[in-house]
Amino acid sequence: MVHYGPGPGVRPGLVGPTLRPKVVLKLGGSTMTDGGLEDAFAEDVAWLVDEGADVVIVHGGGAGITALASALGMRTTFIDGQRYTDEETIELVEMTLAGRMNKEIVRALRAQQVNAFGLSGVDGGLLAGERHDAGGIDLGLVGHVTEVDVDVLGLLWRSRMVPVIAPLALSSDGAVLNVNADLAAAAVAEATGAVALVYLSDVEGVHSSDGLVDILQSDGARALIDAGEITGGMVPKVLSALDSLDNGVASVAILDGRRPHSLRDYFKGEPIGTRIVRDAAPLSEMAAALAA
Repeated sequence: MVHYGPGPGVRPGLVGPTLRPKVVLKLGGSTMTDGGLEDAFAEDVAWLVDEGADVVIVHGGGAGITALASALGMRTTFIDGQRYTDEETIELVEMTLAGRMNKEIVRALRAQQVNAFGLSGVDGGLLAGERHDAGGIDLGLVGHVTEVDVDVLGLLWRSRMVPVIAPLALSSDGAVLNVNADLAAAAVAEATGAVALVYLSDVEGVHSSDGLVDILQSDGARALIDAGEITGGMVPKVLSALDSLDNGVASVAILDGRRPHSLRDYFKGEPIGTRIVRDAAPLSEMAAALAA
């Protein structure tokens, strides 16, 4: 049985008999380092589709962009952990994310009979965005998503396709924007009312001084960030998870994408990774919902 794990407070109808549940997967580029992991991930996606889910995948690929820039002798600049993206860099971002990375994932999925369809947020006007103002710091052509055209996703889902999205957005003035994949996945999950948003990363989950955190509530997450126990790239991931929960996403999890079949194990109810939940949901109620 698939445990989508919506938990208390889920809007009625999300998992009704006439509506396929929406599952958004964010695939970190660092997790797809060998064919074995690609195969295991593709098998898990095929299993989710067979179980009745409408799946969408948003992928990263920052390491690939950096490697290409280095090979071409181009300098890479990061400001507060975010890549400064100028006109030259956005061309590399498009080539890497919408090109090689996207098609590698599509090929792996299709090898497992998943009807994957690769696109970027620019295609069909899927993701609209605007330049990101990071406290007045100029990041160039870095943006955030302001609108998701769910009709594009609906068209693909009705054809039983799995959209594989490179996180690029189009601004109102026609500029292509580089969007953080975690934030793009969260925007897609919120727009589609997803029952699950899952981040597949290169870590086991969220760690504190006591080790891996199995279940993380909102107040506890903010306390760990304030205490400096959640740091680096995990901070925007956790913050976007909390925002998603506040904006209608039923459940959020951070899993180790390096672990074969972690996705399938999670949806089968195995205690892996970190599940992020609303404070208002008592753990006893959540456990009962997951067991239902």
